[in-house]
Amino acid sequence: MLTEVKNQLHVILLSVKYNIMREMTNRVTFLMNVSFMMLNNAAFIIQWMLLFRLKSDIGGYGLNDVMVLWGLSAGTFGLAHVFFHRAFSLPDLIIHGKLDSFLVQPKSVLLSVITSATSSSAIGDIIYGYMILTIFNFSFSNLLLFTLFIILGALILTAYAVIVGSLSFWILRSEMLSENLNNIMVNFQTYPDGIFKNVIRFLLYTLVPVGFVVYQPLKIILHFNLMACLGVLAFTIGICLLAFFVFYRGLRRYTSSSLMSARI
Repeated sequence: MLTEVKNQLHVILLSVKYNIMREMTNRVTFLMNVSFMMLNNAAFIIQWMLLFRLKSDIGGYGLNDVMVLWGLSAGTFGLAHVFFHRAFSLPDLIIHGKLDSFLVQPKSVLLSVITSATSSSAIGDIIYGYMILTIFNFSFSNLLLFTLFIILGALILTAYAVIVGSLSFWILRSEMLSENLNNIMVNFQTYPDGIFKNVIRFLLYTLVPVGFVVYQPLKIILHFNLMACLGVLAFTIGICLLAFFVFYRGLRRYTSSSLMSARI
């Protein structure tokens, strides 16, 4: 069992490595994509600085807290799209019968699919996330926690994308629904949870689990709580297992298009 897991992890890392190498074929374009993503994210620092000049507290958050929130959001988004970019376009593969080439490979179909592409600009998100932490709330313990939580957050984002993307096995033309749900996850990550009340706050920890991606991690970084940390870890494991279950249950309904394209 451990050998199989080790081999699968090795395959994933190789797949990501070659995806990035392919993206770096044109180094100028690659570096521009990374740089412009960092600049795009940095523009929002000015926006929040202006808002905090008008009000010192927004939803119980100060400027440094919101910046670390943005760092977590950028880091989790970036890591998810560097390693598992294809998870976010899963409906297109299902609806148009493009899973054929993955079904004949001697490894996990789901992991083969979601690691088959990468986003070069997402590397800029990861770098930006660490820069934000370094500028606004750096310590060695925070660095370790930040790294842990962007890994867990990336897994949650990916698992959620797989779950909503797998709806395409049952619902025709559900790509718009999947895209909107993924966008909701990303959009809500950049706002303090203190501004949300009642039903919306409940949904952000259940139906759209943004709370476990950035809100709880931020609170743990600011005020460490072991039980809360274990709660985020348990949720990550649970949603990943659910993603595997939903995908493979839906795969039984998959209809091939007889499109066998080679993967290079």
